[in-house]
Amino acid sequence: MRGSVCVVGSTNLDLVATAAVLPRPGETVMGHAYAEHPGGKGLNQAAAAARSGAATAFVSAVGDDAAGGRLLDVMRTEGIDVSSVATAPGVPTGRALIGVSDDGTNSIIVVSGANSTVRVDDIHGAAVVLSQLEVPVETVQEAFSMARAVGALTILNPAPAAPLPPELLAVTDIIVPNEHEVELLGGATALLAAGVTTVVVTQGAAGALVVTADGEFRVRPYRVASVDTTAAGDTFCGALSARLAAGDVLVDALDWASAAAAISTTRPGAVPSIPTADEVEALVRSAD
Repeated sequence: MRGSVCVVGSTNLDLVATAAVLPRPGETVMGHAYAEHPGGKGLNQAAAAARSGAATAFVSAVGDDAAGGRLLDVMRTEGIDVSSVATAPGVPTGRALIGVSDDGTNSIIVVSGANSTVRVDDIHGAAVVLSQLEVPVETVQEAFSMARAVGALTILNPAPAAPLPPELLAVTDIIVPNEHEVELLGGATALLAAGVTTVVVTQGAAGALVVTADGEFRVRPYRVASVDTTAAGDTFCGALSARLAAGDVLVDALDWASAAAAISTTRPGAVPSIPTADEVEALVRSAD
């Protein structure tokens, strides 16, 4: 369905501690703030797609605990279709333990919980199917195979980085790693050779580098005062998916995604930091 996005991915409750600096291995530092936010790469990306204007369905799982109920309420508030969000009995909802330094750098430990049980049986007729690697890779591959069968575009955010089966890369249209992840996956050339059409390497404040069989081009960065980069990559992916589903050409969709990601770094938290379409449009227009 034109304009619609299906996100297959994780749901977490984020436990965020802020300190002047992040601890080194074996070190303890004193924090000065604590908060709990809805998160998980899947939920972040679904919220970003919805806030960028896409009709968004979510394939995920939560535990039968208070955190799961709280996160389902968040999804409904965002206007996300939760008909494929399962409740896993006897399994806790996923958690992310996040440390954030005063300069916006973060360090994250994810505990999968119910996310390890995510399975897909419907991609809701989406124009774009987006996924990450906080759910079983077999689930992602199945979702992308279903998407290919109906002509939907597939976008993979390979995070956290892990070896990818050739069968998954063969059904991936666009892959969006950061600089660290693309190196672990063998580089952009190897990903193109494996069947991926477009490699978008996000580079934080430097924007992004796009590599295809026809060459390379850069996505401009948007200069902002960053305070927390926690959901920037997820915001980029969700916003990109929404704009591609709406019919934007790739270069325009990438510019929108870059602006959305930049705005997200100016606010703390994951889902709470994601901008609305009006906010993104205002930033894009101001830079033109």
